Amino acid sequence: MKRSSSKTKECSFNAEDGYVRMFLRGRPITMHLPDQQRESYSLDYKGALPDRKLKLQWVYGYRGRDCRSNLYLLPTGEIVYFNASVVVLYNTEEQQQRHYLGHNDDVKCLSVHPDMVTIATGQVAGTSKDGKLLAPHVRVWDSVSLNTLHVIGMGVFDRAVSCVAFSKSNGGSFLCAADDANDHILSVWNWQKEKQLADVKCSNDSVLATVFHPMDANLIVTCGKSHINFWTMEGNTLTKRQGLFEKHEKPKYVLCVAFAENGDAITGDSSGNIYVWAKGGYRISQVVSGAHEGGIFSVCVLKDGTMVSGGGKDRKVVLWDHDYKKQADMEVGESLGPVRALAEGKPGELFVGTTKNAIIRAAFPDTLTPIVQGHTDELWGLDVHPSMEQFVTCSQDKQVHLWDTNSHQPLWSKTIEDPGRSAGFHPSGGVLAVGTMTGRWLVLDTDTRDLVSMHTDGNEIISNIKYSPDGNFLAVASHDNFVYIYAVTENGRKYSRVGKCTGHSSFVTHLDWSSDSQFIVTNSGDYETLFWEASSGKHVTSMDMMRNQEWASSTCTLSFNTFGIWPDGADGTDINAVCRSHDGSLLASADDFGKVHLFSFPCSQPRAPSHEYGGHSSHVTNIAFLHDDSHLISTGGKDTSILQWGV
Repeated sequence: MKRSSSKTKECSFNAEDGYVRMFLRGRPITMHLPDQQRESYSLDYKGALPDRKLKLQWVYGYRGRDCRSNLYLLPTGEIVYFNASVVVLYNTEEQQQRHYLGHNDDVKCLSVHPDMVTIATGQVAGTSKDGKLLAPHVRVWDSVSLNTLHVIGMGVFDRAVSCVAFSKSNGGSFLCAADDANDHILSVWNWQKEKQLADVKCSNDSVLATVFHPMDANLIVTCGKSHINFWTMEGNTLTKRQGLFEKHEKPKYVLCVAFAENGDAITGDSSGNIYVWAKGGYRISQVVSGAHEGGIFSVCVLKDGTMVSGGGKDRKVVLWDHDYKKQADMEVGESLGPVRALAEGKPGELFVGTTKNAIIRAAFPDTLTPIVQGHTDELWGLDVHPSMEQFVTCSQDKQVHLWDTNSHQPLWSKTIEDPGRSAGFHPSGGVLAVGTMTGRWLVLDTDTRDLVSMHTDGNEIISNIKYSPDGNFLAVASHDNFVYIYAVTENGRKYSRVGKCTGHSSFVTHLDWSSDSQFIVTNSGDYETLFWEASSGKHVTSMDMMRNQEWASSTCTLSFNTFGIWPDGADGTDINAVCRSHDGSLLASADDFGKVHLFSFPCSQPRAPSHEYGGHSSHVTNIAFLHDDSHLISTGGKDTSILQWGV
């Protein structure tokens, strides 16, 4: 008896011709079954959840490019900071991280309670995958147990919570926050009762810091674009007194504020001046002019009463004595970037966060050791080493990093001339190819990072670059709708173009090689799947030849073995990347909603069940299993973060 065809809401199966057809945004997508599955296949079969799960093991990078005062040392010996929607607790001595995963989108600010255990973090407004707005809010949590204690301000804040701070006196029972509304509303909360005590329009201009006075829980200082305000809370009203610059230079921005032991407020500004505001007054009592060349992003008073300041333009960390006389300075290297945040470490030690998303352990006179590094611009390029516990990333910041998954540090970094977009290792591991946003692609030696070769194909984004399993060919997929094929000789040192795949009517998004290195399959922006002969670039139209082909990888989001990743009503751009584990049992996907999904492979039933994992914010751009399937690496686009998951 012949099996009849069947149909679900968005899929139909034609048993006679051996294909499944699904629709993405009304476009039909046809996927052909291997012959041995044509008899047994059914659309109604319910796939099983994978038997393995993911656990977030490491977060690479730090958000310093546009956030401030977000780095502190806890008594546990861990430094606390954030990247994407993860708050990281990193013990630098033991090389271990723990993660607070309560947020569902970008974390923007952080404050540590005087008890040094309780932490408050504020996040931006996000969007869930059904288009609903996720409200910005503050989460108060315990840094030992990682339990969420309180959620504050759901439905109250607008756009994002950009500043948050606990009171220092009164046992730290107040919390103040400023949001990103047009008026930058400043609000004060009894966080244990989750109750708002007062709120006020703070400023039409950006507010960069809000802090309680250390000796007075009813006094809050805010600063930002051309202002510093001193707020007094009486009952539920907040009254403002503006700080007066009088005869002193009025800066474009007051960038940071801290307090001396005696209660004086100390500000750093965009003109490189440090102003001291005497306790209780609104006037400047002392000036250190030209403390830095360019802006001062951070001022930190140390336990012994001395102070350090951090400069943007001059990248300097300066130590000042009790009388604001300069004691010492050191300069952060250009590759690590301007100083963004400063935190006191163990005696004699500092932690420095930079706007290039690095964290450095520092000690005067001149010790500067990077302990966290990351990308600083949109990140898409990722590939794993064929035999070692390493992976490569490249981003639009023009940086290529080769990472070691055990030390979690870059083995090397290289600056290239164009923004990076895609990367691929040669099967020998000896060289790697990097595709850029401009049509240029280059080959680097993985040991020496020397440039081995450079070529240009078209002038559009090279979205994908992949060597054949035997290492004799390289496929270069472009947004100009073509795939360029090169013959590779001398173990990846020599390249000559042998073909150009012409036939897509939209940009090429994904590609896979056949296990025998003879064929390529590609997906494009208009949801087309095409097959090609590698040696010539000729379009292969015979399905009987292709349907039984074995593929060396499964990174095409539209194929019979992967189409179960698509959720109901999906747009074809909702999923950016997919990857099969090397043992062939798992499939991971990266979506536009900050989620990584883990499926069983093959994933050829509509809307297959999956485990879902958050951590990234906005779109997850790429994903790959390490060569031994022990870990999964995922990259974030706008959040520029790299997450390493234990499988």
